[in-house]
Amino acid sequence: MNAPLRHLSLPIEGMTCAACAARIEKVLNRLPGVSAHVNFASETAEIDVAAGDTTAQACIDSIGRAGYAVPQAQAELAIEGMTCAACASRIEKVLNRLPSVSATVNFAAETARITYTPGLVEPGAFDAAIAKAGYRAQAIEKRSTNDTSGQQDRWLLIGAIALTLPLVAQMLGMFAGSHAIMLPVWLQALLATPVQFVAGWRFYRGAYKALRGGSANMDVLVAIGTSAAYGFSLFAWWFAASPHVYFEASASVITLVLLGKLLEANAKRRTLEALEALARLAPQTAHIERDGHLVEVPAASLRHGDRFVVLAGSAIPVDGIVTDGEGSVDEATLTGESLPVAKRRGDPVFAATLNQDQVLRCEATQTGADTQFAQIVRLTREAQGSRAPIQRLADQVSAVFVPVVLVISLLTLIVWWWLAGFETALINAVAVLVIACPCALGLATPTAVIVASGLAARHGILIKNATALEHAGRIDVLALDKTGTLTEGSPRLVDSRLLGDAARIWQLTLTLAEASTHPLSQALAEAARAQGATPQPGVAVNNELGKGLSAKLDAAESSYRLGASNWLAEQGVAVDSALIDAWRAKGWAVSGLAIGDRLLAWFALADALRPDSTAAVARLHGMGVSTLMLTGDHATAAAAIATQAGVKEWRAQLLPGDKTRAVTALHDAGKHVAMIGDGVNDAPALAAADVSFAIGGGADAAVASADITLKRANLSALADAIDLSRAAMAKIRQNLFFAFIYNVLGIPLAALGMLSPVIAGLAMALSSVSVVSNSLSLKRWRPRGD
Repeated sequence: MNAPLRHLSLPIEGMTCAACAARIEKVLNRLPGVSAHVNFASETAEIDVAAGDTTAQACIDSIGRAGYAVPQAQAELAIEGMTCAACASRIEKVLNRLPSVSATVNFAAETARITYTPGLVEPGAFDAAIAKAGYRAQAIEKRSTNDTSGQQDRWLLIGAIALTLPLVAQMLGMFAGSHAIMLPVWLQALLATPVQFVAGWRFYRGAYKALRGGSANMDVLVAIGTSAAYGFSLFAWWFAASPHVYFEASASVITLVLLGKLLEANAKRRTLEALEALARLAPQTAHIERDGHLVEVPAASLRHGDRFVVLAGSAIPVDGIVTDGEGSVDEATLTGESLPVAKRRGDPVFAATLNQDQVLRCEATQTGADTQFAQIVRLTREAQGSRAPIQRLADQVSAVFVPVVLVISLLTLIVWWWLAGFETALINAVAVLVIACPCALGLATPTAVIVASGLAARHGILIKNATALEHAGRIDVLALDKTGTLTEGSPRLVDSRLLGDAARIWQLTLTLAEASTHPLSQALAEAARAQGATPQPGVAVNNELGKGLSAKLDAAESSYRLGASNWLAEQGVAVDSALIDAWRAKGWAVSGLAIGDRLLAWFALADALRPDSTAAVARLHGMGVSTLMLTGDHATAAAAIATQAGVKEWRAQLLPGDKTRAVTALHDAGKHVAMIGDGVNDAPALAAADVSFAIGGGADAAVASADITLKRANLSALADAIDLSRAAMAKIRQNLFFAFIYNVLGIPLAALGMLSPVIAGLAMALSSVSVVSNSLSLKRWRPRGD
């Protein structure tokens, strides 16, 4: 009898031809019990594995060793039914048991972010696992339209308040010394029963699901506590001669907890408002021309290359370039700066920015989820769903909190029963259960992260994850690139010395310079074109990273080189030190052109400081952040720029590896180091820093490597990002204090018999509300100058 087969359908990344498919197939079929077929067209591997012979991970590892990859996929789900951090931990644990799944559940945002390997697990398995744990998952896009639970909760709360008020009134009268309004016990039971089993049904349901899943959450505490008070009251009413009942305690606790959950839900929704408001800025419709008439179509229907018309005063539907018309566009949606930006033919325009005055005709370049605006919304949502390192303590406490509280409550019951009888013991044990809700702990960090990342996105600061937000507030050293970071990044030719045929020199300069995106090369190429030069076709140009460009125009000739003077000197080129030093003293960068060891030209290029660089550097120093400029430029030019900007320490003539080593050395010395840059050569140093910033509009490699992208191309945005991070971390620390203090003080007071269950219920409701409200107060933060 053959062993049963297990089928895997794995996506493959990296195949370039049918030979790749054949190689992967061969590698897989070498594994014991594996029969594989790889399809190059669909980029998938269909694998049958005999049970017990080879694991799925072994197949993936074999594909990796062959030089290919099985790509990971991501899913985000909205979760309903979570009541505290213990629920989030439970769902996370259940999801992470699935093969190849790494999940993070955010209690505040009520979402689950899941990374998985397609083929090893199907997305439907996530819904099933979450449902089995007692919760409900749905696509995040459907959450807002299907949310009717809030209205139902409000009606339940109104009913609970109406039934509980008479019970509370009689107790207040009794405390005041009047028994005139004491209700008969049968009426107390009649009022309390609907509160206990109708309004409070959610707690029983939640407790059952949690216990069935092998965990305990706040529903367990509330259900046990209120049921004990209610059940004891029934017992006393039916069997005691002079009954002392606690119907008002059970009803009041349920009503207060419901009130607290409703306030908490409203506050949590407000924390997400910033991102939702941002997402709503994306226009839903676009205008296109058909037969000479404007026609309105869904923005989602536009594709790459489509032509569209942007009317004055309307938002731009997708990313594109202007093909006709001139006007100004407010790009505050992307940069946070509400300043008009001139647009004319050939200029890029971006989705969700506002065309202010003239009609623009454009051609779409990026649509749907590929627009810059859509990526900002996506990355911000991912940041909101991520977990900051500081949350680790709250997670560890939440995981053991409920079982520990149950034990404390049981001990309270036993000790007080022995000391003062069962009634007192029961009330004190109930108070311990009710005060100990860990909701506030679960909300302390994520609510602050959600508010801060949403705020940042609205002000042109794109934070990739909560870890970056936390680290940004801790930095004490900022390493800065010079060109494009401290300076405008748009150098221009200000002087030159040509030693030969000018037309030939400009042609050679253009031929080499236009092969690089470095700002100095672009400036030289532009200057050469202004001289009427045209590039020599068919030239292969080598880019010597951090040094310059070289090419052989003829097999018999020596190499032409365009680049830094020290690099040319290393090739034997004679350097005019007096001229070069004079230029560098003015802060100019110097490049030379040579063939072999013969100099052809010197060029001086000036790059102006950004208008806000000096003020921003001074502000950073005032915040306790020291600055260090790292540049590949010559020491003299670097010193001139550093002096102008107010940067006290600088290092010059650095290659990309030198910048990385400088950042690593600072980190190893115990500093919290941040790096900001905009070029490809900055990417390794950005990756080595504790937290990295990229100037918006910089090279894609720099933006991809950075933890925080500044859509405003200035250093003030960086100081704002650090300021916001510190404000957010202060809120998180305050929240954790609020969350812990309720429990640290409340549990001992309740165990000592100094806290009634009603007051405990009120405190429990207030704890979550105070934490979320404190996070919401972060919305008052504004960038300096706003």
